[in-house]
Amino acid sequence: MLTFDMFFQQAPIGIAITQGYDPQGSDAAIVMINPEYEEITGRKKEELISLGLARITHPDDLEGYRENLRRLQTGESRAFSMKKRYLKPDGSDVWVLVTVAPLTLSEDQQGTYICLAVDVSECKAIEAALQESERSKEVFLSHLPGLAYRCNFDENWTMQYVSDGCFNLTGYPPESLLNNRDLSYYDIIVPEYREAVQQEWERIVATGQPFKYEYEIITASGEKKWVLELGQAVFNADGEVEALEGIVLDISDCKAIEDTLKYTIEHDRWTGLYNREYLITVLERDLREKKETKKALIGINLNMIQLLAVNYGFQHSQNLIKKAAETLSQYSSDKCLLFRPRENRFVFYLTDYQDKKELVDFSADVVKTLEALFVSERIGGGIGIVEIEPDQDDVDVLLRRLLVASERFVGSFGRDFKICFYDGELERLVNRERDIVEALNKITVDYDTRDELYLVYQPVVDLKKGAVVGFEALARLKTEKLGPVSPQEFIPLAEKTKLIIPLGEKIIVQALGFLNKLKEEGYDDLSILLNISIIQLLHPDFPERLLALIKRMQVDPRNIGIEITESVFANDYESVNKILEELRTAGIYIAIDDFGTGYSSLTREKEMMADCIKIDKYFADELVEADLDRAITCDIISMAHKLGHETIAEGVEQLVQLRYLKRHSCDKVQGYLISKPLSEGEAIKFLEEGNWPVGLKP
Repeated sequence: MLTFDMFFQQAPIGIAITQGYDPQGSDAAIVMINPEYEEITGRKKEELISLGLARITHPDDLEGYRENLRRLQTGESRAFSMKKRYLKPDGSDVWVLVTVAPLTLSEDQQGTYICLAVDVSECKAIEAALQESERSKEVFLSHLPGLAYRCNFDENWTMQYVSDGCFNLTGYPPESLLNNRDLSYYDIIVPEYREAVQQEWERIVATGQPFKYEYEIITASGEKKWVLELGQAVFNADGEVEALEGIVLDISDCKAIEDTLKYTIEHDRWTGLYNREYLITVLERDLREKKETKKALIGINLNMIQLLAVNYGFQHSQNLIKKAAETLSQYSSDKCLLFRPRENRFVFYLTDYQDKKELVDFSADVVKTLEALFVSERIGGGIGIVEIEPDQDDVDVLLRRLLVASERFVGSFGRDFKICFYDGELERLVNRERDIVEALNKITVDYDTRDELYLVYQPVVDLKKGAVVGFEALARLKTEKLGPVSPQEFIPLAEKTKLIIPLGEKIIVQALGFLNKLKEEGYDDLSILLNISIIQLLHPDFPERLLALIKRMQVDPRNIGIEITESVFANDYESVNKILEELRTAGIYIAIDDFGTGYSSLTREKEMMADCIKIDKYFADELVEADLDRAITCDIISMAHKLGHETIAEGVEQLVQLRYLKRHSCDKVQGYLISKPLSEGEAIKFLEEGNWPVGLKP
């Protein structure tokens, strides 16, 4: 279309394309008109479109003009040429040679005509050319960026006629192709396309359809050009093919634009790898063709890179992704395509491999490469593998499975890369996780689910007082479909889906309600410790909503404590500390949970807005199995006291642990030696009975 517009605008003859002539010779609507036509008639395009060509024709020439139009419309003539005069706006006239013919290059152009006009007083050369042409279509085609032809329907396409455009297109003069004098047109076609072009001609001759095909030719200089051939078969009275007629257009520029557009559509702009859209296209094609070869997807999840963007900026993380793309590209081949379907993910599509071991070995090599690449960045990721079954036909299911497998261990192994196959066991786990999330969703919107999400309370004992000073509230989940669900299972899912925010609020309301029950029973000075997720803590309105709940339920903030794991400080130390300071100012007790197993820094520890350090169960277990003289639990207690923090030891289950902790001045303890987690009724009964283990009383 670009080449047509260029020729149309720059042609040295006037060209008008009209539509709608009728047998009475009425004027037609002008669809397009070029600048040369305006020059010849002395009128602007808008005026010509408004008046039409018949109204500016000299009255003495009008009858003959209309008769020619009638003969053309009724089919008595295929085209006509005539000399006539056009009236200019100043009253003068100009003699022109006009040629009118149907424009029938394609089916959708029926009823469209082309009118060529030449000023015969100034363009003798063009007039001669027009007089030699019986069909205006040939005149039009002679100006196209290509060649027009008439040839035999044989294996060499022996040329009977070749237009002058042959030289510009092929580098060969037209006469060199006539009757195969120097070479045949068949010789010019790139060898890999010859058979296909021949077969397409045979097909359209048999069906009587127009010919349209793109292929490459080799010019006289050895250059390759993309061409578009449009043509048709000419049949004699007996229905036999008399010749082939058509045009061959240079579409190299258009093809380059098309290739650029295709590359843009199929490739990721940042890395140059194939993108998600092309991955889907390839998978859909291969699943549809049902090829009998092994196929598998290997997904690489680098979401941990997002953590680096917080500290070093987005550009740093994107440069790492680009470096990873360049490194992983070394594994690409015809049977191992590499894609970047999402921001921090890569996918290998492997075909025709031997067995599962080959997939594992390949993935292991990729892991080694990535670990070497990211050794200084301290990040890991997940590798998911999905083998494609022969009857698989759903691309969305495949990509979902790949996502699940690659995400399975992300964040669980620190700097490591863990490989996970999608199989029946993982399917079961995924389905269970879906059921758990579904149950949690139901709980967030249904207020009548207290029996499903409920709290138990583990007593916290002050070793100096020898008395219970509070309870840690522990969330539990139990549904009819799932049965009991471990907190280690549903809490991470609640955090991942952000359901921890509405669920956490329900938990807080239940815990505060229990605190009011304790108050009613006369236990005014007991406190409740609430486990708070980093997702909750960093939510913009968390402090405001927590304090509002405390006020609404008429609870003293000094009877409330929150526990956060030590690792939360690794996310955003300043923001976390600022929130804790706000809560402490309101009177809420702050405890750092799982101390000694997560993010530790003595400098930061001293600056933490915390009242208490909870010593992880790991260090309590050491007191049973290790040499007590070599245990470092006492050092943790001493360090915490020097930093101004209280200490609570978790997981106390044996007397030897209790005695050690008491001897080394641990402030508080909790664990099965004192009591298992209790329901509300059991907790109140426990307080009433006061059955302490031996050695607990001061």
